[in-house]
Amino acid sequence: MVEEKGGRDSAYREAGVDIDAGNRAVDLFKKHAASTWGKDVLAGIGGFAGLYAFDCRDYKSPVLVTGTDGVGTKLKIAQMMRRHETVGIDLVAMCVNDILVCGAKPLFFLDYFACGKLDPEQAAAVVSGVAAGCREAGCALIGGETAEMPGFYQEGEYDLAGFVVGVVDKEEIWDGRDVCAGDVVLGLASSGLHSNGYSLVRHLFLEKAGYQLETFFPDLGKTLGEELLTPTRIYVRSVLQAKKRFGKSKAIKAAAHITGGGLVENIPRVLPSGLGVVLRQGSWSVPPVFRLIQRTGVVSPEEMFRVFNMGIGFVLIVDPGDAEKIAGFLEDLGEKVYFIGKVEPGSGVKIE
Repeated sequence: MVEEKGGRDSAYREAGVDIDAGNRAVDLFKKHAASTWGKDVLAGIGGFAGLYAFDCRDYKSPVLVTGTDGVGTKLKIAQMMRRHETVGIDLVAMCVNDILVCGAKPLFFLDYFACGKLDPEQAAAVVSGVAAGCREAGCALIGGETAEMPGFYQEGEYDLAGFVVGVVDKEEIWDGRDVCAGDVVLGLASSGLHSNGYSLVRHLFLEKAGYQLETFFPDLGKTLGEELLTPTRIYVRSVLQAKKRFGKSKAIKAAAHITGGGLVENIPRVLPSGLGVVLRQGSWSVPPVFRLIQRTGVVSPEEMFRVFNMGIGFVLIVDPGDAEKIAGFLEDLGEKVYFIGKVEPGSGVKIE
């Protein structure tokens, strides 16, 4: 055996990559990942690939549904505050809420963590949040990748990407084809900003207004940093239960995840040609953070609705005859539900 001069892996460590730190990180990840596993997980963290065996007998004609997303510049807030436990929840939420739009149940999740210099404890804190999000969404964290890339990221910086695979019966896919004029738009409350618009938020609050993340805002009842790190809400369990309860009647016709582009750009993505939506301002409660943003930056209402979710994180388009029952069912499961508008002939979204 040839011993490298200077000690084991000293040249690679001098170049900025610490193999031992990577191994420590994986060991820390394993306990978090294992907390999300059920009987369907055959192989998880540590191998070359994750193995997942779902019971297709539960589905007449199973269709696999995939999604991928990141957390965006919300990560800068976490890194500035040195609080890394919640952005993993955001990562899972952004992915699973996307495939939920099709009516899909998430099965398993993969994450990608990239940094300049690996801090195993920091990375483990992030993955603990990913695992928490997976538990909340009812899916398994079965693998991922940790990339240490010196010179690409500054020390202390990292980026995240997530990948989810889910399943839905072909006949039960929500594709919006049955949406018609008169259908009701139900809005499920967001937990705040979720994970969109943070470049504008940082510019307005930190650069332009000069606020500190430690600044306490009475309107928010918390510091600015605490508000900005509030995790994205995961709607999977409640919405899938509603689907199971009302699926046979096909009362739920379409869904939309309100992310970048807001209500005005995401709802039209699930509407048939020739139909639009009219939303009633004042029909739902807008969280204080959005009013604070608008006041701080003198942002127009039109731009606010294109950048932010404005308090609605997920939308269901439902048959008017079942709207009250569906809303009540979701409320009993802990969601705050608003009747925010209706489907009408036309196109796009109008806010009145």
